[in-house]
Amino acid sequence: MAASPASDRHESSRAGRPAALSVGFIGLGNMGRPMCLRLLQAGLRVVAHDIDPAATEEVAGHGALAAGSARRCAEEADVLLTSLPAPRHVAAAMVGEDGALGALRPGTVWVDLTTGDPAAVRELAAAAPEGVAVVDCPVTGAVDGARRGELTLFAGGDGEVIDRVRPVLSPLGTILECGPLGSGSVVKLVTNQLWFVAAAALGEGFAVGLANGVELGTLWRAILASVGDSFVARHDAPSIFAGHWDPTFPLDMCLKDLGLLADLEANVGADLPVTAGARSAFERAAARYGGAAGEMCVARRIAEDAGLSMRLDGDWVPHWQA
Repeated sequence: MAASPASDRHESSRAGRPAALSVGFIGLGNMGRPMCLRLLQAGLRVVAHDIDPAATEEVAGHGALAAGSARRCAEEADVLLTSLPAPRHVAAAMVGEDGALGALRPGTVWVDLTTGDPAAVRELAAAAPEGVAVVDCPVTGAVDGARRGELTLFAGGDGEVIDRVRPVLSPLGTILECGPLGSGSVVKLVTNQLWFVAAAALGEGFAVGLANGVELGTLWRAILASVGDSFVARHDAPSIFAGHWDPTFPLDMCLKDLGLLADLEANVGADLPVTAGARSAFERAAARYGGAAGEMCVARRIAEDAGLSMRLDGDWVPHWQA
């Protein structure tokens, strides 16, 4: 059985040693779990919590200390990290029943790794106890990037505060400072905007090539060696070829991010037809396959409607296992 966080800290004090920097980690899903494990591999003291007790126990088996609630996790944290599906989950963890925000001590930094709403994180920061600093720091790089510590982290907040948490965040990947609080979320949503456009376009490009007699493998290699290359073409095309369509990022999450983007688009004052087209493509895929289906079902719909196969023989190791 894992030791309790409190008993661990008290044992350090009795032994005459200062308690180690304590990192709280709330949210142990597809991205949170491998990030938490990276911190443990880096030798950090991690107190972890997830609403699924099995997820908490799994990371406890790798050396994390299990916290029974978000509030308990925050009470033990010098730096609190949250990695959750959507802003509503962040709000529930931070200010809901047994929420974490009010339990943070002066001097603590809360870093939200969630792809979220910049206005919502600023609102929560304004409600934080005095002396608590907040950084919004969504990440990009998918599950394989999280496993390998090769994520890009978009940090929004005070530069001195970001510097304070660099030793905690650095094991996860490369940190890019984006500006004041909320800027990290804006940058992440823009990168996802371009990702969704590319994902929708890739399926259309494959369909045009296949319908006109080009072999799929040849077409893909040509794309990779051309101006048509992209992260999506390199990273996500194998999910199409394998036929699993990447279940680690479901269509519901795509639509969540596209909804958050709509709020940002309202500030532009111009028509954005390419983004609107991508949104429509993902909505159509979700209507057909359900929100739990993998993101690259945006290409599956095109293949099925056109009567084309986008399967390709190969040793397509799922990226979350790479």
